[in-house]
Amino acid sequence: MTHNPQQSHAQNLLTSFFWSGDVIRSRRVSDVVLSGTVDVPEPPARLLADWAREIAFRIILEPGDVEVMPLARARVRWPDYSRCVRAVSDWTSSRGLPGVLASSDVALMACRGARYHHDGEQYGGAAFCNLFLSEDKGQDVHFPSLDLRIPLKRGTVLIFDTCQPHGVIQRGSNGFDVADYPSDQDCTQLFLTWELPIEDPAVGQALKVTFDSDLSNAMMTNEEQVWLNGERVGVRPESGQWRRAD
Repeated sequence: MTHNPQQSHAQNLLTSFFWSGDVIRSRRVSDVVLSGTVDVPEPPARLLADWAREIAFRIILEPGDVEVMPLARARVRWPDYSRCVRAVSDWTSSRGLPGVLASSDVALMACRGARYHHDGEQYGGAAFCNLFLSEDKGQDVHFPSLDLRIPLKRGTVLIFDTCQPHGVIQRGSNGFDVADYPSDQDCTQLFLTWELPIEDPAVGQALKVTFDSDLSNAMMTNEEQVWLNGERVGVRPESGQWRRAD
């Protein structure tokens, strides 16, 4: 499934400034989200138990947090890891992105819901490809600027622009609320994430990215950031709405 809404006037003025080698380059922020479902097996019980211990005693995952998990250790207890990667690789190939996963960095992540954010101040030169590994816990990935919600379950796979505001919220809610994640409920989501280089021609084409959209300001910018209507912006963590950057 591809989500590509009619861009609004304001959306057309969303610009990412990102590092390309040792220079800052500009591009439009994509409003394309690729989504689907692949067939991946449930992680084995001892791996799920290991993840639960890591989250409870080492990471201390609070509502809204997104944290890195130890992938190398997980792979030792995860005989189907390569099968999961192959399933995503086959799916990305079917979307016109053959071989892109093999050359991209991968990480294992955990979240307990996720406050709305964009990742354009650190990963403006990338798109994210996420494979969700947890069962359906009544949560959605929400892209508020696109009015798009994608239910999360085992096998949900997404590719999206890192600069597009997103969060993980309770299904049926209108925003992120800490109260939706009580300590006595298992609200965690585990997922694999790949950083796809946005300048890869296939990635840029799949997300319909326009490059070098603001050459003059790119020459005067010395860090990654996102601008809306000529101003640097951030995201309100509870609603996902754009706000002027601090």
